[in-house]
Amino acid sequence: MDTNELPVFKLFLVGVFVNAWMMRGLSATDTFSVEPTTPWRRKICNESRLQWEVEVCGDEFKRSMARIDPYYWCNVTHFIREYHLFTLCTESKSQNVNCYWPNPLVESYIIRIHKHFFSNCTWEQVVWFDPPDDTLAILILIPVFLTLAMIALVVWCSKRSDLLA
Repeated sequence: MDTNELPVFKLFLVGVFVNAWMMRGLSATDTFSVEPTTPWRRKICNESRLQWEVEVCGDEFKRSMARIDPYYWCNVTHFIREYHLFTLCTESKSQNVNCYWPNPLVESYIIRIHKHFFSNCTWEQVVWFDPPDDTLAILILIPVFLTLAMIALVVWCSKRSDLLA
């Protein structure tokens, strides 16, 4: 008989008891039931009603935006409250008719709203350009030198494995 069998067996039993004790507090019920639970049935999304509800949200948003001067439509600080209320409205209406949010129907309506109110908000074309040569050289050389340094460290440590062990 191995001399380590008894301590290993005791350690195993302690582990089982500790695991059971810790998992006991994670249960949502006081009793353990092995009976299967009925699966939760998701209700069907009523897309025609959602379309109408989203239109109601859009009409309210259009009335709110009508009170704001069109000159300020591209400045988000002037209409952020109205836009936030619009998104909350579409989200709550989607949930009321058992649809997830965002869904393709709501997204297409939001895109139409964006095209109507915010299509002229890009004033200038963004021009992409390369960074200066000094910056580019630094951004390239730092990872190269770090890689070389890590390789050298690994090789050096592997040669000294007898001293580190």
